[in-house]
Amino acid sequence: MRQWLVGLIAMVCLGGGELWAADKIRVAVANFNVSFMMTGVAAKKGFFREEGLEAEIIAMRPPVSITALASGDIDYTTVFGSVVRAAVRGLPVRVVASFIDGSTHALLARGEFKSVKDLRGKTMGVGSYGASDDISARMMVRHYGVDPDKQMKVVALGSDRARFAALKEGIVDVTVVAPPVDSEGRKAGFNILARAYEIFTFPFVGLGTSVKKITERPDEVKPTIKALVRANRFIRDNREESIQILAQWGRSERSAAAAAYDSSVKVFNLDGAIPESGLRLVLDQAKAEANLNRDIAVTEVAELSLLREAQRELGIKGR
Repeated sequence: MRQWLVGLIAMVCLGGGELWAADKIRVAVANFNVSFMMTGVAAKKGFFREEGLEAEIIAMRPPVSITALASGDIDYTTVFGSVVRAAVRGLPVRVVASFIDGSTHALLARGEFKSVKDLRGKTMGVGSYGASDDISARMMVRHYGVDPDKQMKVVALGSDRARFAALKEGIVDVTVVAPPVDSEGRKAGFNILARAYEIFTFPFVGLGTSVKKITERPDEVKPTIKALVRANRFIRDNREESIQILAQWGRSERSAAAAAYDSSVKVFNLDGAIPESGLRLVLDQAKAEANLNRDIAVTEVAELSLLREAQRELGIKGR
């Protein structure tokens, strides 16, 4: 009897006074920063809980998260492009929603460089080859007529902080960074040469899961989508509280969180939709990286039926 009573008390405490059975899910993010803050907001505002979920959010490098997703060690990852590239290579994974319609990355360069065209023959720092920051950086410099493969040296340096340190030490001439490092860099005298979302629109952060999960647990995938769409809408409509959550979640100063929020909020969408034109852009990039020439259908990398159901249940008209 005593053991049963202890168990009951524990359930009540964990449930905030209610007896409930939540689906436990593990969600991977690349970093605890503004790009992935919809997961932090969904957790801190109780959106996961209200959808019957208990979410564990884990920081994990994109390549590792894809391996973990395919093996079932995690349930979801938020690195959209990495999921598409994995699906193109034949892994049984799919993207099911998009939450950011453009990369939040920026090119931060030493003071003597005034434009991207000045970067020919220079060294650029990225996080890891093939990751979203690397893709965004290459797309930005190509947009301005510079071939990163032939006209630049690209080096993988790890985290935003490590890349910023390499820039300050003169190891690289330019690096790709996400907020709030872009704002910090500008205050330190470096130049922001380009912002990805000002140049092109494509799904950057979203939700990816396994085909097995989609097939066997649609009742879990759909509420996960709903919780994150609700978080995105909260972020767009509630600046001050969103900044407060971001500062706590990302363990940053409020001023840094505010700068990150203000430079990124416009790319958070309101419906989780995956525009086909943007998806095609990511898909074409993935095909080029994999040296594939065959046509790849959208259905080989994305599953949209659960997103549409989630939108209907939330009363949202998807794009």
